[in-house]
Amino acid sequence: MSNPSPFEYDPQYLLQVKDLKKYFPIKDGLLSRVVGHVKAVDGVTFNLKRGTTMGLVGESGCGKTTTGRTILRLNGGKTGGQVIFDGKEIYDLSNKEMHDYRTRMQIIFQDPFSSLSPRLPVGEIIGEAVREHNLVPRSEYNDYLDDIMDKCGLQPFHKERYPHEFSGGQRQRICIARALALNPEFVVCDEPVSALDVSIQAQIINLLQELQEQMNLTYLFISHDLSVVEHISDAVGVMYLGNLMEYGDTEDIFKNPLHPYTKALFSAIPIPDPNVKMNRIVLEGTIPSPANPPTGCKFHTRCKNCMGICKEVVPEQKEIEPGHFVVCHLYDDAKDISKE
Repeated sequence: MSNPSPFEYDPQYLLQVKDLKKYFPIKDGLLSRVVGHVKAVDGVTFNLKRGTTMGLVGESGCGKTTTGRTILRLNGGKTGGQVIFDGKEIYDLSNKEMHDYRTRMQIIFQDPFSSLSPRLPVGEIIGEAVREHNLVPRSEYNDYLDDIMDKCGLQPFHKERYPHEFSGGQRQRICIARALALNPEFVVCDEPVSALDVSIQAQIINLLQELQEQMNLTYLFISHDLSVVEHISDAVGVMYLGNLMEYGDTEDIFKNPLHPYTKALFSAIPIPDPNVKMNRIVLEGTIPSPANPPTGCKFHTRCKNCMGICKEVVPEQKEIEPGHFVVCHLYDDAKDISKE
């Protein structure tokens, strides 16, 4: 099935992101004049189906976290593009309307320790937003918290303890409980397991999958770990320097990566077999600055397949296979299914 056009709402998608841009001003001098912009997110387009998980991968500094935070309106305003959540443009909502929408969209932060207030007991951390939004009657408040904590693998007596009394895995369970206490539909998981031991990572990932089935959650799963993304995601997007270079179904992306950057990224996935020789694709050079990106395709300075057009013309997103999109001039002659 082809992607809907940029301004067409499709109810099968809970989230539709269209050409999203987020620039941060660079200021200099005594008067703090704006002398440039860091183009952290520079034209990201994708659709996320209800009840599914989209993995967002890429090198450090490519704009993954900024994309997630901009979708949730946690970075102030956007620079351009659209964020359509359940048919409504998030940035057209008033502050009061957005306050109500906060119950429907939540985030799990990367560092479970710094995202929890050290001065509040766990019960207060999890229940603070529940009281703010009046989700349950006061008489049912404690039972509601106990139920949420139980789903996340926490005990009722944990409510009286403080974050420093817990291990890293338990703190991340607290963060998950805090997000799910509002009964959201959409959750941005911002590298939720990167700060944890491998054995604990598996527990948290399994927990997220169980909760997704129970509560019909939709995840945007941001991660560096490609093996984790392959395991948990239904679709995958690959970012480079603020742009979404390729995205599609997980099986299609991992079996048949199209973009040269995706191929290089996936070649670094370790294979647990000593008899299999890894064909590692080593990218030369460094990632250009997002404050001064190269013209044309941003990846051309490190691409072995670079052509003359790559240095001058920005490539467009093309649907090469059903549901498989790529932004690369190597496929300019390929049939774009989305335009048929």
